[in-house]
Amino acid sequence: MKVTIVGCSGSYPGPDSPASCYLVEAEGFRMLLDLGNGSLGALQRHIGLYDVDAICLSHLHADHCLDICGYHVARTYGPDAPYPLVPVFAPEGAAARLAAAYGMPEEPGLETAFAFTPLSPGSFEVGPFTVTAGLVNHPVEAYGFRVASDDVCMAYSGDTGESAELVKLAAGADLLLCEASFVEGPDLPPDLHLTGRQAAEHAAKASAGRLVLTHLVPWNDNARVLEDASRGGYDGPVELARSGAVYDLA
Repeated sequence: MKVTIVGCSGSYPGPDSPASCYLVEAEGFRMLLDLGNGSLGALQRHIGLYDVDAICLSHLHADHCLDICGYHVARTYGPDAPYPLVPVFAPEGAAARLAAAYGMPEEPGLETAFAFTPLSPGSFEVGPFTVTAGLVNHPVEAYGFRVASDDVCMAYSGDTGESAELVKLAAGADLLLCEASFVEGPDLPPDLHLTGRQAAEHAAKASAGRLVLTHLVPWNDNARVLEDASRGGYDGPVELARSGAVYDLA
């Protein structure tokens, strides 16, 4: 399994990265976890525009899903259209919400390019992957994912506050992509985002093999986020996500 960080900026694209998007590959199959604003352009540095086989959207905030609208244009009107429909696993109502964001009628809406399946907690098969979705703590319907293929697996937090479900999804994972949107401080809102320390605490409880801190908000000092993580009791390798970074999971 190969995991590529396409975009890791939190809340909006930053100067060094688009918003959330992660490319997971195995056996020639290419799946995206999220497709946030700005990520479609960066994705083309790694694979062809029409090489996406499936998409999982953790939730429907713009920084995790909005480039679906631009990708609809490419797949509906590209030079060799029509292209095969791409399966999209997303929270309930995603097709209508994203069609509204694009400014088009619901019918046929984005379903000229995508086949939407509503997410619910549990496992499902996508190409060579077994994907497990779990509800995490965010103000909207939001999921974390565990993606397994053969004997390796990775986990992705999506956006979440402290979450026992995330620990379950990441249990024994070779790689945990965990959001760290907040720096430590007083009166942080609950059930919204994690600090670097909290991300590390989740990785420690899950015994994850590697922790990569992502959803890095551009106005934060990321050195502080990484320093916060050092106080989370996790003894595995920890690093900040970087657009273009690649992880080969043996």
